[in-house]
Amino acid sequence: MMIQFLRENAYAPYGLFIVRLYLGFVWLQAGWEKIADGHFDATGFLKGALEKASGDHPAVQPWWADFIASFALPHVEFFNALVPWGEFLVGLGLILGCFTSLALLMGLVMNFSYMFSGTTSTNPQMVLIGMLLVAAGVNAGKIGLDRWVIPFIKGQILDKKLRSIAINK
Repeated sequence: MMIQFLRENAYAPYGLFIVRLYLGFVWLQAGWEKIADGHFDATGFLKGALEKASGDHPAVQPWWADFIASFALPHVEFFNALVPWGEFLVGLGLILGCFTSLALLMGLVMNFSYMFSGTTSTNPQMVLIGMLLVAAGVNAGKIGLDRWVIPFIKGQILDKKLRSIAINK
């Protein structure tokens, strides 16, 4: 019943817009601070996560610690660029309501990555808000650029398919 309301109610997009703006500003601010500082380095965070993978009740599971040790740390320069720009672009996408579902998915991936690394902070709150917006589906981006961008893209794809069918006949 709640999901149906979020997806179909004519007034739901207005509330979702406010929630989306809030979440977008949180992401945008987090990313911009790292970009503007120019010295973001995830090495300390990743090494700290590895330290949380030991003991009787580890905060970081062994499989995630293996990922950090074997992939993330050796490629930390990639993550040093990916994290700030990823956070910034997720925020921008949510604020503009452009590719909202993709922005939400990428935001949730980052939130879960941070939580897998043993950090809570605002991540659980952001996951709940993100999931609410994902449940709303298209309505989450109705007040935003998705209103025009998604139909345009669908039209381009349909156009391409129709041309392909016409050529193959």
